[in-house]
This record gives sequence, structure tokens and C-alpha cells, in this order.
Amino acid sequence: MEYKPSSFPPQEQDEQPGNEYEMIPKPEIIRKGYKGSEKLLNKVAIITGGDSGMGRSVAVHYAREGADVAIVYLNEDKDANETKSMIEKEGRNVF
Repeated sequence: MEYKPSSFPPQEQDEQPGNEYEMIPKPEIIRKGYKGSEKLLNKVAIITGGDSGMGRSVAVHYAREGADVAIVYLNEDKDANETKSMIEKEGRNVF
């Protein structure tokens, strides 16, 4: 069983939306061992806010289910590039 802390340090960033790459601890995007069932095989999903947070999690889950993913995000490229990499690791296209 994976250890999960009982409490987390305060999360505070000067501007919103925040930068996920600065968070400690890092958020869990997709559960290890989650196996997709190809419910979205060869579909295309458009995810707004897909660079981080819940949007990133949805984008990666959709990719694992077989969808190519287009992510729309504000002007924060570091988080978006990380999301892009995670989607490509699932063998899907990302735009």
C-alpha cells in the first residue's frame, strides 16, 4: 500500500492560477496501475485548462482511454509542456 501523509504543508502562490510545477508535494495526476479500457479510442477531446490541476488529470485520463487531446491553457508553458509529455507517454497525439 502506498504511503499517504495525513497532512500537507500550506499551499500558497502569489498569483492565480498557480503553477503546478512549484507545488510541494506534487499532486497525483493519475493513479499508478490505472488501466484504460479504450472507451475513447480514436476520439479527440478538447480540454480547457488542461495544463495543470484537474484539467491535466482529465487530459491524461482521456489519453489513457485512447483519445487524442487538445489542451487549451493560459500563458504558462512549463505546466503545459509537462502535460504534453504525459499525454505523449500514453501513445496519443496532443495539440
